[in-house]
This record gives sequence, structure tokens and C-alpha cells, in this order.
Amino acid sequence: MGPVETSAPCPDAPAPYDGARRLSVAPMMDWTDRHCRAFHRTLTRRALLYTEMVTALAVVRGDRDHLLGFDAVEHPVALQLGGSEPALLAEAARIGADHGYDEINLNVGCPSDRVQSGRFGACLMREPALVAECVAAMGAAVRIPVTVKCRIGVDDQDPAESLYALVDACAAAGVDQFVVHARKAWLQGLSPKENRDIPPLDYALVRRLKADRPDLAILLNGGLTTLDQCAAEAAGLDGVMLGRAAYHDPGLLGEADVRVFGAAGPPVSPEAAVEAYRPYMARALARGTPFAAMSRHMLGLFQGRPGARAWRRVMTVDAVRPGAGLEVLDRALAQLQPARARDLDPVGADAS
Repeated sequence: MGPVETSAPCPDAPAPYDGARRLSVAPMMDWTDRHCRAFHRTLTRRALLYTEMVTALAVVRGDRDHLLGFDAVEHPVALQLGGSEPALLAEAARIGADHGYDEINLNVGCPSDRVQSGRFGACLMREPALVAECVAAMGAAVRIPVTVKCRIGVDDQDPAESLYALVDACAAAGVDQFVVHARKAWLQGLSPKENRDIPPLDYALVRRLKADRPDLAILLNGGLTTLDQCAAEAAGLDGVMLGRAAYHDPGLLGEADVRVFGAAGPPVSPEAAVEAYRPYMARALARGTPFAAMSRHMLGLFQGRPGARAWRRVMTVDAVRPGAGLEVLDRALAQLQPARARDLDPVGADAS
């Protein structure tokens, strides 16, 4: 698959990134690829979108166009990097900035074994001085914001100590924006999936951090599933980050610009999002991108609507057939019209 062309702003792109981050969509491995981000952008012009985590080593030594290429419609979009070598991260950050990203984020939260073996992700919560060296080097290499996404601690750490130690070290190195997943990560004994659900949430600690460090931008992540919950839990904070909820029920994002950013209504309907995404899909198909690479991100769009199950069936089964194209999209949309009440599917597949 070739790179999506152009990283430069275009007339139809959202407004330039201004540092506001009242709502963002989390970096999620195997989910928030370039096609997912282009789809999410049809639902919200304002929310900040993130790439999947990419290792600094891969950026420096790998196929940069494949790893970093994105479409101008995705702005504002942030690149999340993984690593623990300051010089390598600085070079990767510079490359990302040159590709047109609006922010570079350092992952200090992923608990997977593979990430730990590379000495990055959540295990870096134990090494705040090293993280500070990394972000200082990254900040010196670019003119765009360098931010940190972290946990509140790992294993037997006291979150009230580990979170403050990391944030204070990074703030002294020039970082002023932090996304805090309000759970510990248990590096031994829990899988990455279990680490998203089992450790208890501590939103109060994140709010206390903001109260104690008012000059820093503090964003809340973890366990948020609705915009109402986001509004309630983010009181006193600078914003929130949605993960699985935004992916499995992307219709949430269609309400975000109105409800979170105060834009003039109405919210973006699922039907409008499909039509807005259609030209992108056509361009990608013409470059040889498989239809299923794009359709898989749309499965939850009509969640809770009559015909949602039939929509997902067509978009799943027909999408992988040889030569699948936009006619699959039309067949799936047609399933929504004649659906009877018994087809109402309020939960949907893989609900988070």
C-alpha cells in the first residue's frame, strides 16, 4: 500500500492546529491508522487525532512514507512515538515534524511485553529522569508541541509519587501538556487488554495534579465512554481523550464539535459522514488500497439504529471479496432503510 498523498494543508482541511485539545482520539495500535483518522475527520473537524504508536527506530530506519504518510484532511493530527534513546527520539521527532504533523507525543503508558522489552512505554514511569532527557531532546529538535501520554504509575509504585515525579521532570524539560491514563499499569500478571480494564481508575488524582500544577495542560484518559461522562469527569481539566468508545461508536464524534467545542449545529449524522468519506475511499481505491482496509473502521457507525447489524454484515463479508469497491458501501447503506424494529442493535459488535 502506497502512502496517502500530501501532508500539506489544503483548502478543505480543518482549521490549523492551535494547541487546543478539549477532545482527542487516543492512539490505538492496529486501529487508528491513516484510513481510520480520515474517517474520524468526517465526523469532527476539531478533535485532535493520533497515529498508532510508531517506534523511533522504525521512523529513522524504516519506510517513512509508509509509516508516516497521511492525508491533509486529517489535520490536526499528532504522531505518537515510542522509545527511550534521546538522540533517536529527537531524530524521529524531526522527521515527523518535517512530514507535517501538528504534535509529537511520547508514549509512557503502553504495558505490552514487546514494548517493555524495548525499554519504552509504561516501564518508563520508573525512569522520570530518562523521560525528561528524551522530551528535552525532542523539544530541541522541533518547533511543534512535544507532549507526553502516561499512566499514573506501574506495579507497586505510589501513584501520588510516581505521577508527580514524571510530570515534574518532564515539565522542567519543557513539556507543558500531558495526557494521563488514570490507571496504574501492572507490567507482570496482566495482559495489555486487562491493563485497560482491571486496575482501578483514579480520576481524582488527575484532577488534583491539575489543581497543583495549574500552568500545565492536563488531559484525562481511561474509562470514558460518553460525552456526558467526559463533561462530568473533565471538570477542572483541560480536556479528555477517548479511545475504544470513539472507535466502536464513532457516532459520538459526530456530536463532538457541537457539544464539546461549541460549534454551530447540527451534529454530523452517520449518513453525512459516509458521504464525506466516500471521495477519500474512491481516491484510496484508485491507488490500490483494499476496500476492507477502510470499511473496517466504519462498522460501529450506525450503532443503535435499525439495520445496524445488516450494515455491519455487508461491510464485513462483502468488503473482503475480490474487487470490492464503493458498491459495497451502497449495498450496506440500503440495509438501513427496510430494517424492521427487531433489527435494532443497541450494543453492537465489540462494544467497549
